[in-house]
Amino acid sequence: MIEIGKMQRLQIIRKSETGAYLSFKDAKDSEEILLPENQLPQELEIGNEIEVFVYKDAEDKTIAMVNRPKLTVGELGILRVVQTTNFGAFLDWGLPKDLLLPLREQVSKVKKGDSCLVGLYVNNNNKICATMRIYDLLSTESPYKQNEIVHGTVYSINRDLGVFVAVDNKYHGFIHNQELYGDYTEGDEIEVRVKKVREDGKLELSFRKEAYKEIEGDAQKIMDRLKLSDGTLLINDNSSPDDIKAEFNMSKRAFKRAIGRLLKEGAIKITDDGIEMMW
Repeated sequence: MIEIGKMQRLQIIRKSETGAYLSFKDAKDSEEILLPENQLPQELEIGNEIEVFVYKDAEDKTIAMVNRPKLTVGELGILRVVQTTNFGAFLDWGLPKDLLLPLREQVSKVKKGDSCLVGLYVNNNNKICATMRIYDLLSTESPYKQNEIVHGTVYSINRDLGVFVAVDNKYHGFIHNQELYGDYTEGDEIEVRVKKVREDGKLELSFRKEAYKEIEGDAQKIMDRLKLSDGTLLINDNSSPDDIKAEFNMSKRAFKRAIGRLLKEGAIKITDDGIEMMW
């Protein structure tokens, strides 16, 4: 069966003034599809095979073309918004007819010029559409291991849980709120560490380095802040997590670990009101 939205290798069965009709090699009573004359390489004859992409053209006819679009069904990638309407947005995917991203398939409002991470699907009318709801399209078979650094795209944000990331725009990734620092929006490209590879293959991610490496950075951050504050800060290990995060952009656990290191080295002392640098 010829599949809409995918590249497939078909055989030229017959020719006409409008182009060549294609079907699967040696298939009996198989459906045929038109490859328009302007897409047909001159050197190809009846019986030759050719790889084509199958889609609906501007007149809603199912046809083949030799050019491969930027994405096919089953693939994920970033496409640019070229137009918006009250029912969706149109994306540039390298074909004469732009690709529809329906309004219901958008996880956040998009505007002209935006870049969106999308996957493709075939709707009930056999038309190819884009979706930003890519969770079910991601793979759990990544090659990555714990503590490796990876790149990905933020594709969904749950304020109560955390940030969903498509690692390499292919694999399941997630950053829990406690590992999240700064503000992020859908479409942001980020670099993170694999904190854990779950049994189901999904990746738990973190912006933080490994704990033993992070101590140095956090400790230095506290010392830098102390120097700017004449050696005194009104915050210590009894302060609330929110106050610590607001002051240092780190978790309370990381803060306590860092000041523990500084105490051990004799760099600071803890007072009832906060911490002081030992000059």
